[in-house]
Amino acid sequence: MNRLFRQRAVRWQLLLVLVEFVLLVACIYAAAMVRFGGGNTHAPYEEVLPWRAPLVAMVLILAMGSLGLYQVHLRASWLGRLSRQGVAFILGGVTLTVLYYSVPPAYLGRGVLAVALLFGYIAVAVWRVLFLGFVDADLFKRRVIVLGAGDRVAEMIRMMRRKSDQRGFKILGCVPIGDDPVSVPAPLLSHPDEALFEWAMRLGVDEIVVGPDDRRGTLPVAALLECKRRGIAVTELAEFFEREAGKIKMDLTSPSWLVFSDGFNITASRRVTKRAFDVAVAFLVLIVAWPFMLLTVLAIRLESGRGAPIIYRQERVGENGKPFQVLKFRSMGTDAERDGVARWATKHDARVTRVGRFIRKVRLDELPQLWNVLRGDMSIIGPRPERPQFVDDFNVRIGYYWLRHCVKPGLTGWAQLRYNYGSSLEDAEEKLKFDLFYVKNQNLVFDLTILVQTVEVVLFGRGAR
Repeated sequence: MNRLFRQRAVRWQLLLVLVEFVLLVACIYAAAMVRFGGGNTHAPYEEVLPWRAPLVAMVLILAMGSLGLYQVHLRASWLGRLSRQGVAFILGGVTLTVLYYSVPPAYLGRGVLAVALLFGYIAVAVWRVLFLGFVDADLFKRRVIVLGAGDRVAEMIRMMRRKSDQRGFKILGCVPIGDDPVSVPAPLLSHPDEALFEWAMRLGVDEIVVGPDDRRGTLPVAALLECKRRGIAVTELAEFFEREAGKIKMDLTSPSWLVFSDGFNITASRRVTKRAFDVAVAFLVLIVAWPFMLLTVLAIRLESGRGAPIIYRQERVGENGKPFQVLKFRSMGTDAERDGVARWATKHDARVTRVGRFIRKVRLDELPQLWNVLRGDMSIIGPRPERPQFVDDFNVRIGYYWLRHCVKPGLTGWAQLRYNYGSSLEDAEEKLKFDLFYVKNQNLVFDLTILVQTVEVVLFGRGAR
């Protein structure tokens, strides 16, 4: 938890959430005053008892989170952001309506709620314009210099070239050291003519990232210790990339870094809390989703007729490489793999039925896997399980692929949020970066974040095939 909140992005996300929570509560009170203005002056405050306004604000915050509006690296135009925010407020309004029918004492009043949603939408939109302008300003970014200008540093800069990737930091310069060939763009090169500490202090550096291709006998250890002693953070390149990009790139790491870095520690208490989380969420989803599951069963039966299977069983690789039978609603024809050869699903796969195309798009085909979760074969959050044929191939061709099997596979995961559907070796390599980030940094807060943001994937059908 401490490691999580040391991250700059998490801190500004927390500030964003807190300010928006206060704004939404204020908008609810303002809506009540507008709705009852000119009458009894106490009516607005009786209408929004102290616990009702925070409840509405919390539901709207969760709805915006589920639409990805608190993602650090959200890449969307302002029109796209406003559209997401609008869908989030509609989703929040529907959720509150259902809540009011379920818990009558929480009832706010349709007029007040409608005005509050309008005020809240405008207030949050204006605040986000101001806030993101401040966050993107160099004044609020972490000032970074990089020791090294070789291939590893150039690769890191190439992969984090977008404005959204550099929201939390600004690279002031890259300093060539040792015999590494210079590979970074010329405008980023720096050649200080003074001591490292004095140069860093003069530039107002917050962090020094160490990333030479070959560090043997080339690192200015004494100078780095002096910088660290004076309050300047010193970070290894792989750790910096992991923190800022939300994934682990194996080209920037070494076996020793994987061994000695924080993370990959799955304690007994973590297993207990994760299992309790899995069971609780699985039961809650079943309570909400059973009507949709029943309709899916009927649709498959009507399309395929009597005798055709409704549930599809397929062998997948689970925790520690142990195989298990995953359950899904059948979305392909019964002869999809009659020759027994495992194949990737393609974008316009002819094997997918009409009903299957719809249930795959909205992820209804995955709901039977809740039984896998309750049995203990899977978790709610984790790397998606792959077929043994693919895993055997990836273990040979992709370094450290076996590490993703340190945890139970999941219904959804970090890679599903950050990357589209994978259907090739290259896709598997890219998704592994996010899966390893999850395995290394997993905790309950991270699981909750992924679960809330999964709603966005379901609503927009991102990554489904």
